[in-house]
Amino acid sequence: MTSGSTPRQYTDADLIDLGRQALDIEKRGIVAVTEQLDLTFATACRMVLATQGRVVLTGMGKSGHIATKIAATLASTGTPSFYLHPAEAIHGDIGMITNQDLVIALSYSGENSEIIALIPIFKRLNVKLIAVTGQPQSTMAKQADLHLNAAVPSEACPMNLAPTASTTAALALLDAMAVTVLRLRGFGAEDFARSHPGGSLGRKLLLKVKDVMHQNDAIPAVPPTSTISGGLLEMSRKGLGMTAVVDADHQLLGLFTDGDLRRTLDKRLDVHVTPLSDVMTRSPITIGPEAMAIEAVSIMEKKRITALVVVDAQQRVVGALNVHDLLRAGVM
Repeated sequence: MTSGSTPRQYTDADLIDLGRQALDIEKRGIVAVTEQLDLTFATACRMVLATQGRVVLTGMGKSGHIATKIAATLASTGTPSFYLHPAEAIHGDIGMITNQDLVIALSYSGENSEIIALIPIFKRLNVKLIAVTGQPQSTMAKQADLHLNAAVPSEACPMNLAPTASTTAALALLDAMAVTVLRLRGFGAEDFARSHPGGSLGRKLLLKVKDVMHQNDAIPAVPPTSTISGGLLEMSRKGLGMTAVVDADHQLLGLFTDGDLRRTLDKRLDVHVTPLSDVMTRSPITIGPEAMAIEAVSIMEKKRITALVVVDAQQRVVGALNVHDLLRAGVM
């Protein structure tokens, strides 16, 4: 809007239409990059895979933001990577790069002065350079070891100035490269989980039963001679809705749960004199401490139970857990 001009009044329908127009332009940009994909893309993927050091992403302005994101994506999918600001690089941070690294530089014009100033240094260090630009005849494209063409028909900006479709296309192109390298590397769900130990997937794929179970004095356990009331006291103290019935060596003999209690009350048994050995569930469902926590979730859901006793290879009780433990751990 120029100074003193009156802004146009837009209806809601106008705004939705403008949004759709912008998205359509960005979509056409991604389509254009897809159609431009050739053998240089395959070569770039193999260069990334073969890199013995780190993959260094660099770019100024909006291209820098895209470079930062791609560095993070590569790092989280098995390729050591980081973002290097080109202006900081020419003032000392170039020392972060070794001759085993690979540099991927982004600039739509291919004429970014800070990056161009770094190219002779890359060559002296014998560092390979992949340039991602929208201008195959640009300085960066010509001086790089490999050029990836990210040209788009136009920007979504009505003045065709603000980087919009071009940055979206560059992001999509390098995301495609990261995913392709991921496949080449054989990077699987468990590898991803190890890179994201604090995330939901990490917890589900890395957490073991032993990491969430109650241990030692926190395990609800009573001898078979204990009465039902004694078992109820143990259940109340430990708060897991069940108690294991064990012998002197802590071998599992049975399990007494809230469900067993309801069935006992239906039989009108005297809880003060009836031993647990008469009412416990024999051969209960158990799990080992080295099993994945997500396996415990699966067992509980399949068997419609809310707690599990954890036993070792000799069937000694070493732990216990219930659905609330798994919820708190973020596995469910």
